[in-house]
Amino acid sequence: MSSARPPSCPRGEEGIEAVRELTGGHGAHVVLEAVGTMPAYRQALGVVRPGGVISRVGVPQYEEAPIGMGSLFLPNVRLAGGPAPVRAYIDELMPDILNGAIEPGKVFGTTTGLDGVPDGYEAMDQRKSLKVLIKP
Repeated sequence: MSSARPPSCPRGEEGIEAVRELTGGHGAHVVLEAVGTMPAYRQALGVVRPGGVISRVGVPQYEEAPIGMGSLFLPNVRLAGGPAPVRAYIDELMPDILNGAIEPGKVFGTTTGLDGVPDGYEAMDQRKSLKVLIKP
């Protein structure tokens, strides 16, 4: 398995504090949550500013919808998103990928075969890789 480590990003409370510091204590106008885990959702909720938007991409990996995390109301935050409609773009984008006009490899930090899939998931979990490309 080959790997190129992405830049270190703080998580949890440390990540929330970093974003709050960068935004003068206000938080971000828009937060994209694309991990699908409860800690990622909690961090998104912690960094969004009142009046902001949390947009979730994909399918959450938890059963309950944690809207206000202990409150019935978010601080005027809109929650949007859903499963990414990947199939809607395949016919348009796949030819550009195959002819080299689009290079999706820039998001892949690790390349592995099928036998390396468990290690690839671990690399993403440990923030050693952003995404893993699997070549059967």
